[in-house]
Amino acid sequence: MELEKENFPKHIAIIMDGNRRWAKQRNLPTKLGHKEGAKTLEKIVRYANKIGLEYITVYAFSTENWKRPVTEVSFIMELLSRYLTSEIEEFNRNNVQVRFMGSREGLPEVVKQKMDHAVEATKNNTGIILNLAINYGGQAEILQAIQRIAADTEKGLLKVEDIQAETFENYLYTAGLPAPDLLIRPGGDNRISNFMLWQIAYAEIWTTDAYWPAFTPEMFLQAIKEYQGRERRFGGLVTK
Repeated sequence: MELEKENFPKHIAIIMDGNRRWAKQRNLPTKLGHKEGAKTLEKIVRYANKIGLEYITVYAFSTENWKRPVTEVSFIMELLSRYLTSEIEEFNRNNVQVRFMGSREGLPEVVKQKMDHAVEATKNNTGIILNLAINYGGQAEILQAIQRIAADTEKGLLKVEDIQAETFENYLYTAGLPAPDLLIRPGGDNRISNFMLWQIAYAEIWTTDAYWPAFTPEMFLQAIKEYQGRERRFGGLVTK
C-alpha cells in the first residue's frame, strides 16, 4: 500500500483502547491484556518511525483510570515502569525521543523517576517524538492552562488582549508540538474520551473494532491511507 508523500500526517494521536476486553474475550487475566498492549505500542512506534512520522501521542493512562481496581492500577504502573526501563536502549537505537504529558500528582515515585530518566536519556534523539499521555485528562489540561494564564495576567506578565489561541496553546502540555492530524481509536467505541480536547479540534478520526493488543502496523497504514483520501477543510472550503 503506497502512501502519498505530499499528504502525509505529521502527528498521529492514538487512544489505546481494548486491553481488558481483548483479555476477557480470550478468558485471560486483565494484566495479560495490558502486557500485550505494551507490546503493540512497541511495534507501532517502531513502524511509525520507520515510515517517517514525526510525532505520535498515545493515551496510556487517563485521570479516570484511577477508578479501576487497585490491583489493576498497580499492575499498570508496574508495567509502565518496566516499559520505561526496558525500552530506553531501543529508543536510542531507533533515534526515538520520549516526552510525557499529564499531571504527575499521584504517580508512584519510581514511575516519575523513570519518566525523568527516559526524557533525559532520549532528549538528543532526532527521530520520531513519542509523547506518552499519563495521568492525563483533556478537561483538566484546559483548566490548568486557564489557571496559569489567570495567574500570569494577575502578575502583569500577560495582558488580557494578548490572550489568543497561540498564547493559550503555549500553556498546554503539548506546547511546541503541532496539533494531531489524525486520531486513531481501536476498540470499537466512537468517542474521544477526554483526550486532547483542544488539540484534536480538526483532526481526522479513524476507528476500528480491533482491540489495541490486536492492532497491527497494517491497520496503522490503512488509517494513514484513508486519511490521505480525505479533504481537510478546517471549517472552510476546499479550493481547487
